[in-house]
Amino acid sequence: MPAIILLAAGASTRLGRPKQLLRYHGQTLLRRAAETAIAAAAGAAVVVVTGAQHHALLPELAGLPVTVAHCPAWKQGMGASIKCGLAALEKHQALPEGITLMLCDQPHVTPALLQQLAATHVATGRAIVACAYASVHGVPVFFSASAVPLLRQLPDEAGAGQLLKRHSELVASVPFPQGAIDVDTEAQYAALLAGE
Repeated sequence: MPAIILLAAGASTRLGRPKQLLRYHGQTLLRRAAETAIAAAAGAAVVVVTGAQHHALLPELAGLPVTVAHCPAWKQGMGASIKCGLAALEKHQALPEGITLMLCDQPHVTPALLQQLAATHVATGRAIVACAYASVHGVPVFFSASAVPLLRQLPDEAGAGQLLKRHSELVASVPFPQGAIDVDTEAQYAALLAGE
């Protein structure tokens, strides 16, 4: 199975409090995402990249088989966090057969969805497999070993979405309509809880 990098470095400026620590179904979004990643990875490495809220997030990861990588350059943007996660992976192991990137504020991501990304890579031979929702390709997204160098070249301020647009010929997709549900504002969080 591919390794998983869970990005949890942001400061949640639009929300005004750490979104990683919002509760959903009795767990914080971070704990839920980390447990989902561990289940999907089936023994492969899981790296959680922290930044703004590093110390506040550590208790939520206690006891889980994850590597926590603090990204000092988190303010630069998602690219910086992705590269920090890659560096942490390489420190612990030779590069895996692929890497799946995920965020902690998409509460409907399941282990089965993450595994489907890797399975779609095998079935289609495409180097990148992204989730399709709201007429875009986005995270979670799988990068095969051959596509990982593209992540290394990302500018610090850019996210993986830029690569999906620029290298669309490499991308297969898995439908995930619920991927559009994320938590950037209090209104979105209220809507999420209302849908529980």
